Amino acid sequence: MRIQRSSYQWSEFDSPPYKSYTLSNFREIPQIRNLSKQLQFEMEVVANIFPFKANNYVVEQLIDWKKVPNDPMFILTFPQKGMLQPRHFNKMASALRKGIDKKEIQKIANKIRLHLNPHPAGQMEHNIPKLKDGTKLYGMQHKYKETVLFFPSQGQTCHAYCSFCFRWPQFVGMNELKFAMHETELLVQYLREHPEVTDILFTGGDPLIMKTRLLSGYLNSLVEAKLPNLKTIRIGTKTLSYWPYRFVSDDDADELLELFEKVSAADIHLAIMAHFNHPAELSTDAIKQAVTRIRKKTGAQIRTQSPILKHINDDPKIWAEMWQKQVSLGLIPYYMFIVRDTGAQHYFGVPLVRSQKIFREAYQMVSGLARTVRGPSMSATPGKIQALGTTKVGRVRAIVMRFLQGRNPQWVQRPFLAKYDGGAIWIDGLKPFEGEKFFFEKELEQLLRKDDSSAGNETSSAGGGPP
Repeated sequence: MRIQRSSYQWSEFDSPPYKSYTLSNFREIPQIRNLSKQLQFEMEVVANIFPFKANNYVVEQLIDWKKVPNDPMFILTFPQKGMLQPRHFNKMASALRKGIDKKEIQKIANKIRLHLNPHPAGQMEHNIPKLKDGTKLYGMQHKYKETVLFFPSQGQTCHAYCSFCFRWPQFVGMNELKFAMHETELLVQYLREHPEVTDILFTGGDPLIMKTRLLSGYLNSLVEAKLPNLKTIRIGTKTLSYWPYRFVSDDDADELLELFEKVSAADIHLAIMAHFNHPAELSTDAIKQAVTRIRKKTGAQIRTQSPILKHINDDPKIWAEMWQKQVSLGLIPYYMFIVRDTGAQHYFGVPLVRSQKIFREAYQMVSGLARTVRGPSMSATPGKIQALGTTKVGRVRAIVMRFLQGRNPQWVQRPFLAKYDGGAIWIDGLKPFEGEKFFFEKELEQLLRKDDSSAGNETSSAGGGPP
């Protein structure tokens, strides 16, 4: 199944020159110049704290500038004043108005960032694996038994940044908050030492920001290692949404598809974990052509996921439309997530009860082919917890939940109840329906107290999927 280059002349999809827009040059965008000076200043304030990058594809093809500032794709990619708490916004705004030098601005920004829970769900404390010789692998995470996350050092940026991104610390220059790893030999060694691992998830950032020659170094190492336990390679990416030319007409697009084909030919399932947050991202000719090329020529499957986001997609009709469009393109709806308890959760977060209602109503609007999706799900410290709905126990209302993944696999699919709270966004905001603690909390505390020497063995040998 070799790709015949001669049959792939997509002249109408020639890649435009990639141009990024950041804090330093976003006012060069003609449409931004038409916005008020106050709105431009608000964007500058927020962009000094949260990472900001857009590009010409997003600006020209995804944003409806007639609807700005309320356009969902604009909110998804450009800084919004509400992303900062008023005290943080005012502190940075005051510093900028006074003309304080860049080093002081950076210090103020870093202090604010440390208040924003930069690494939720115990990622820095509890998910770092190590080799049997004691070497800690800071560019990896191993929270669930079957799946290891790998952060390639050259993939720790994206074609554009999502304003809600829970991995925002990767992009703000605070190296102590970053995950990154280059040594593929250590990755292969870890997989040899842990035969329970069947899946590796390349994440970031966005691994597909890398040129194919760099990505091939990682993937070829895994293929050539012929690891009997490795069944699936997943690539978490927003590239299909933010720069689909990567698969169609970039100068190494064909080589990328050949690399994907090589993985599939080695009897390793290749799953593209694509992030789509709004139907607008599925509407361009470029994305449709990119999906066609991946599906027909590589053997890879494309699964889709997104958090539910206030101001962007907190409407069942939007989700139903998005899932239907994905199925029509041959994509597999996979997850609806809850916005993580980090960064601007207060701005983007949707309460669990309302999220579940949106999920249920959207689910009712689509056929069985779109009902592969699961959610709404929190990727919390104990595992992936799904909100199933509400019920009454006697006359008392309760929220019904269950684990989709857990640090202890015995927790998976076990339903449990929380006291009804229509405003809670995260498991930490809920109380057990009975007793002082949820059924898993005592064991979770014991797992998290285990000595670092057990990391990657006892503590991390339960479950499967992103943390």
